[in-house]
Amino acid sequence: MMRELAGSVEFTLLMPCLNEAETLERCIQKAQHGLAAAGIEGEVLIADNGSSDGSPVIAEQAGARVVHVPQRGYGAALNAGIHEAKGRYVIMGDADDSYDWSQIAPFVEKLRAGYALVMGTRLKGKIFPGAMPALHRWLGNPVLTAIGNLLFGTRISDYHCGMRGFERSAVLDFNLQTSGMEFATELVAKASLHRVSMTEVPISYHPDGRTRRPHLRTWRDGWRHLIFMLLLSPTWVFFAPGLLLMIFGVIGNLLLLPGPLVIGGVTFDVHTLLVANMSLIIGVQVVLLGIVGHTFSTSTGILPRTRASRWFGRSELLSIGLALGVLLIFLSLLPVLHSVELWAQTDFGPIDVQVVLRWLIPGLALGALGMEIFFGSFMLGLVNFYNLWHVN
Repeated sequence: MMRELAGSVEFTLLMPCLNEAETLERCIQKAQHGLAAAGIEGEVLIADNGSSDGSPVIAEQAGARVVHVPQRGYGAALNAGIHEAKGRYVIMGDADDSYDWSQIAPFVEKLRAGYALVMGTRLKGKIFPGAMPALHRWLGNPVLTAIGNLLFGTRISDYHCGMRGFERSAVLDFNLQTSGMEFATELVAKASLHRVSMTEVPISYHPDGRTRRPHLRTWRDGWRHLIFMLLLSPTWVFFAPGLLLMIFGVIGNLLLLPGPLVIGGVTFDVHTLLVANMSLIIGVQVVLLGIVGHTFSTSTGILPRTRASRWFGRSELLSIGLALGVLLIFLSLLPVLHSVELWAQTDFGPIDVQVVLRWLIPGLALGALGMEIFFGSFMLGLVNFYNLWHVN
């Protein structure tokens, strides 16, 4: 939107604002002091999210620039502010006086050194008494940070610190889309997915200066952060569990198709064979959903394009998938028909269930896999058709 403004100053200090009249002027003054102390050419930008307490007027009188953001939400305000920023670099943080805006020098140093994202870390800095609820400090933040590091391969100690700096042009390329509190997670996750350089600096965290209730809702926003992390992690959500189920199913078939298997006095027979084939069917279905979801996510900008997404976007995969599905359906008829033949040999009377099920179960599983692959290929084809006509 406003990419051409970048570079007119070196730094933009960006604060989202929704009814922060109690603390806004103090934060702006600290930010101006931080710019002056570091000898930085910069601006203080307030992304106002519909304040009704006079915050925009206070900001302008204090010497800040104000951009009005009609769409409500923490992420919406920050995203609009990033697009409107004039600085090559942006340092963002809350306007509730919990972050010390006069202490921006460590961010400036790391950004000038070439890091695209510099995270503040409260956990390695100083948390003043009353600044962070015990539930957030000892459970919520550490757990969500550990999950984020696992899913995205990062080494961040404080995933949800609201004070962070970044190179504006790099973040614009991330195509950030969330409007709520999960914006904080999206920024870090996409920095990792885009493989940009990141680091963190210790900061101090103070009790906020407001008398009203914070906008943050612990359980609701924590749950939204977790769900969003998983949405950005198709490898962990779809491919890892799907492949594990498939492996279990294949091994189970290889061991049990020849006959019962006895291990330590425990007999595994057709009942276990049924479980193995159900595992195989579910695993293939989960992987297919992951392929379609990943392809759609990369085409819409939710995830960056990868070598895998380009491979899944090949038009010939539709024909290959349809042919494979039909082949599996045809092959499934062989063990099913043999099961009918065994039944016919008894004049369709009582039958040895152990023998017949050893043929019937894998036959039906092959048919189900063929149907999944056949129709899953059509779904992938629809997504690729969308990409061809609406994205490329």
